[in-house]
Amino acid sequence: MTQRTILITGAGSGFGKGAALELAARGHTVIATTETSAQADALAVEHPELTTMKLDVTSSDDVALVADLGVDVLINNAGMGVMAPMSTVPLDKVRASFEVNVFGMVAMSQAVVPAMIERGWGRIINVSSVAGKLASPLTSPYCMTKHAVEAYTVSLRGELAPHGIDVCKVNPGPYNTGFNDRMVDGITEHIAAGDEATHAANQVIRDLVLTDQLDPNEVVIALADLAEADETPLETLLPEGIGELLQAAIDAES
Repeated sequence: MTQRTILITGAGSGFGKGAALELAARGHTVIATTETSAQADALAVEHPELTTMKLDVTSSDDVALVADLGVDVLINNAGMGVMAPMSTVPLDKVRASFEVNVFGMVAMSQAVVPAMIERGWGRIINVSSVAGKLASPLTSPYCMTKHAVEAYTVSLRGELAPHGIDVCKVNPGPYNTGFNDRMVDGITEHIAAGDEATHAANQVIRDLVLTDQLDPNEVVIALADLAEADETPLETLLPEGIGELLQAAIDAES
């Protein structure tokens, strides 16, 4: 297997950290980036096999540093989770979610593409979600961003294929990284006092998202395998079989 230089955003925890460690163990040069310097420093101490750096995907200064790093594979994993009623969610939280989940992804991709085009090869792996396929009450602030990632990935894949650059995405379901818990726990603060109907809907979402969450190592291995693959499919839905469940839900709504 050819050794590659792989940059992962949001590598301080969850899928990003797991993929960084897995790819380093496979012999690749891994640049594990985190939102803050403190996170990067802690990760470097814990895992000296990684090259760590502070990289806030919403900072143009941070993103500008990426162009000269010789990145072969970019894993756009950094994410922000916001769930709330659309009638009460603060717009600044919606904007912040788009800044990280969408505009940060676009900025990172634009930073690495010129060197990839010059080299004639590269890969961009976008971490989307099953939330990019469906939406339900209280989930829209997050689902909107992941729907945007879906469209972005499809367009970018077609645009960059003639340059030898492969673009794909991973759509994880409910995996136990702590991300889902933090996102769902935040819903309650945005429900108006006395709105029992929305509190009831919130309980449904909690049960749906947080019950029987899965081992995130499945996504970690999928990301590592995609980074090494000769070719990739546009989409990797996880866990196995969730595509059929999603289609059934879509059919039920139509």
